[in-house]
Amino acid sequence: MSLASSLLEPCLQIVQQSGEIIKANWIKQHKVRYKGRIDLVTETDLAVEDFLKNRLAALVPDAAFMAEESSTLGQNPDQLCWIIDPVDGTTNFVHRIPQVGTSVALWQEDRVVLAIVNVPTMKECYWAVRGEGAFCNGNVIHVSRAAKLSETLVATGFPYDAGDHISLIMRRLVAVLPGSQGMRRIGAASVDLSYLACGKIDAFYEDWLKPWDVAAGWLIVEEAGGKVSNFKNEPYTFYEPLLATNGLMHEELSQLLQVADDFSQHLVC
Repeated sequence: MSLASSLLEPCLQIVQQSGEIIKANWIKQHKVRYKGRIDLVTETDLAVEDFLKNRLAALVPDAAFMAEESSTLGQNPDQLCWIIDPVDGTTNFVHRIPQVGTSVALWQEDRVVLAIVNVPTMKECYWAVRGEGAFCNGNVIHVSRAAKLSETLVATGFPYDAGDHISLIMRRLVAVLPGSQGMRRIGAASVDLSYLACGKIDAFYEDWLKPWDVAAGWLIVEEAGGKVSNFKNEPYTFYEPLLATNGLMHEELSQLLQVADDFSQHLVC
């Protein structure tokens, strides 16, 4: 049995227990601190992260941590490492919009090997172990079979400094929206990727993401039969623009995004 397989059950218990903190604080008045103009953090973010780090450290004493509210690691993990977003969708949480995920991934030997995304307010827990498929609440999940963009519901997200990138963001929307069935902005990348893995949406793209936003969802999508790349349809690495689809219209969407980006670069020049 692999390390990831042996850790799945205890890790699931820990992550689901951390979800009780989110549910307990759901209707309370939140103490909000601003990391940026619209980049929020609450006492719940900190409490969930502390809980996860304490419990996971006891589970795997040799593992490092890359966690949103306390990370001191460099750009990419280079060792056995937990990658954590305690409350992905803090703005949703503050406004009591239920798409709020806790994302936990185990990085080992240059890849994610164990991934959990828990959405406690929706009573949904997604997980995957590399090579063993993807699941939601114990049921096997798989990406959709939409074969072309016109059959596709696409999700995206915007950075906290969206105003600084508004031209590029709009060019991408103009490229993708008219040819799709519609677009959604859920507000939590881990939830977007989990929804893609179970076929609720068919594609997701976003730029300016951090490792804790995508690490768990990345593996869950791939284990559900989907594809994750950068916008150029090359192997994805952290901090690149991310494109995830069911794989069937991946090339079509990649080409549209590349055209939008090339056009924006031409405008800048």
